[in-house]
Amino acid sequence: MTETADPTAVNGAQALIRTLVACGVDTCFTNPGTSEMHFVAALDAVPEMRGVLGLFEGVVTGAADGYARMAGRPAATLLHLGPGLGNGLANLHNARKGHVPVVNIVGDHATYHKQYDAQLESDIETVARNVSAWIRRSDATAEVGRDAAETVAAAVGPPGGVATLILPADVSWSAGGAVAEPAGPARAAVPAETDVVDAVAKALRSGEPVGLLLGGTALREPGLVAASRLANATGARLVAETFPTRLERGAGLPPIDRLAYLAEFASAQLDGLRHLVVVDAKAPVSFFAYPGKDSYLVPDGCDVHLLAAPGGDATGALEALAELVGAPEDAATRQPADRPDVPSGALTAESVARALGALLPEGAIVSDEGNTSSLFAPGLTAGAPRHDWLTLTGGAIGQGMPLATGAAVARPDRKVINLEADGSALYTVQSLWTQAREGLDVVTIVFNNRSYAVLNMELNRVGAEAAGPKAKELLDLSRPDIDFVAISQGLGVPASRVTTADELADRLARALAEPGPTLIEALVPPLM
Repeated sequence: MTETADPTAVNGAQALIRTLVACGVDTCFTNPGTSEMHFVAALDAVPEMRGVLGLFEGVVTGAADGYARMAGRPAATLLHLGPGLGNGLANLHNARKGHVPVVNIVGDHATYHKQYDAQLESDIETVARNVSAWIRRSDATAEVGRDAAETVAAAVGPPGGVATLILPADVSWSAGGAVAEPAGPARAAVPAETDVVDAVAKALRSGEPVGLLLGGTALREPGLVAASRLANATGARLVAETFPTRLERGAGLPPIDRLAYLAEFASAQLDGLRHLVVVDAKAPVSFFAYPGKDSYLVPDGCDVHLLAAPGGDATGALEALAELVGAPEDAATRQPADRPDVPSGALTAESVARALGALLPEGAIVSDEGNTSSLFAPGLTAGAPRHDWLTLTGGAIGQGMPLATGAAVARPDRKVINLEADGSALYTVQSLWTQAREGLDVVTIVFNNRSYAVLNMELNRVGAEAAGPKAKELLDLSRPDIDFVAISQGLGVPASRVTTADELADRLARALAEPGPTLIEALVPPLM
């Protein structure tokens, strides 16, 4: 790595931003504070960097996640000290679980100021360690460029991950920065070991029941095609992880069912297997522990084969395996084009999904945080035109709206549809303001059932004693009813409320035909 430019010509912040741009990071989602003002000022000196303001750090970190999923490269965040990082932690957790590359920049007090334990002083490294694959503190202005380049390289991986760079204020404002070139070429994905591929091929030829569990990069078209060839040639059972980072699906692509969220249903999908081949995923476990039920969902007597770990060449391993077992190149199943009719009558979660399946445009991006209310959506959109499906990878709610925001920044040429549960929406509803400010092409459908419906279900599943009125009160989102139309309009996004399937279909068709953000509040009964 070499450094360029006159080392006295730029301060630390300018060196940082110019290095990020040189490394392919040209978008920064931010909610800055005093310690980050020199970074903010430097944006005018580096017009190649786009700054996108979020009103809450959870929006910032979730948007960086959504951007990277659709751009194939990281965005940066800019967060204010330890408390700002803490506010954004949940969506950094989701990015970590999804192996999503994020360049996470956290401002800090000036180096000489930290000794005074000012009000916002905290142990940033300890907070960052919960979500970061890599952490670096820039201690000298001359080293900021190098540190930034290495942060980007660490975020990209593979596997991708959150790489945190801590930037003291005086390191940012001082002269003597130097722009650095990228820290070498991106690392190649790790190929599967020959003996591993041979062992999996032997299992597939054994005549014993085999399952292929796909995640990560294996859920893009090339991996899906290779896996479908394998399944059709050998009789292997094909399934995707429960919460994929990005699943390419729709007419013309190989279909794949996701592993069920509920442990009982997931166990039924895996029942009888003697071999489970894991590809860019991990062996399945229950989302939570339940009294008297197994946490580890691999059937007894089933051998687990790790064909490709995160960061491995999942597609290459699947293609090599398909060749080894003699799977014909044209053996992949392709999803036929098939849409449900536009619904009418009562408005339910299912009728919303039917409308989406009937109207989903080519190339759409779906950010799905509908929770219980979006249960029907995957099945009813399977034959729609080709699209991408993004899910809640780490389980920390409040991801759907920011994810949609970042995806729309990354791909302004594609329509983004956000399926959003009412309870989850309230965690990061400020995303709507960013969508309005940036003119992003996002249609948000809020399923308003006035309940934490999933928790009503879990209350029974965990074996809690019969719930009385005090328990039910804590899972109820009425009294007062939440007005998402008023909230959305107050944040600058046009909105409407629908109470019938006919109204929903009409509003959705109009929203998909027009550019810019809009919100539809769908009053639906809870499924649970």
